[in-house]
Amino acid sequence: MTKILLCFPEGKHKALTMSYDDGTTADKRLVSTFNRYGIKGTFHLNAGLLGTGNRLTEKEAVELFAGHEISAHTLTHPTIARCPKEQIVHEVMEDRKQLEQLAGYTVRGMSYPNGSFNQAIKNMLPSLGIEYARVVQTTGGFGMPDDWHEWQATCHHNDRLIERAQTFIELHKTQYLYLMYVWGHSYEFDNDNNWELIEQFSELVSGQDNIWYATNIEIVDYMNAYSQLKFSAGLTFVYNPTAISVWLSVDGKMVEVKSGSQVAFS
Repeated sequence: MTKILLCFPEGKHKALTMSYDDGTTADKRLVSTFNRYGIKGTFHLNAGLLGTGNRLTEKEAVELFAGHEISAHTLTHPTIARCPKEQIVHEVMEDRKQLEQLAGYTVRGMSYPNGSFNQAIKNMLPSLGIEYARVVQTTGGFGMPDDWHEWQATCHHNDRLIERAQTFIELHKTQYLYLMYVWGHSYEFDNDNNWELIEQFSELVSGQDNIWYATNIEIVDYMNAYSQLKFSAGLTFVYNPTAISVWLSVDGKMVEVKSGSQVAFS
């Protein structure tokens, strides 16, 4: 029987994504670093707080996050597990509406403000158009998430980041998919006076041929596209009804299944 394995785009078996909260002005330096090294990030914003205190203005956010992902973080950053469901709906939907006006695309992800969530909130999010949500708990590993609405990162950037990055780079078993996911707040680099940490990390992980540098939603969309592939019962061909290409290893050979195409495996 044909042996088929999912790959990341272009046949890669590793992915890196970054996730930063609150939209403070320190994001300017962080994004500049990411752009210099070809790293992609997702930035979770409170639309109702933009332009206040040390937060980016709406105009700054639009310009800064081009090429990255703008994601939700609720409108005003409450501890939502303590809020009535009506308030949770308002906080998520109004954040989405305002961010979408800025970004010009559908905002479909979020991170939980103050790390606050529960099962009832998780159950609500799909009906509010939220396809993934990041928590503050971390795994220390490089696996794919089991629950997109309780997405645990590999680590916070202050948790053995360089050591973990070196381990990630050295992972070589192509029978696995590996994901390194780093989260934090950019203002923490100011507070801790350790901007050299993210600079060193970015330089270390950049330019790797076997790493896909992606935003959070790009990973979600890709995995969803794979789940929608229509394989023949005999595994002799596959049809891709989605809008993006999906890459497969078929008996050790890389195969791109383009959007709307049917590909035979022999």
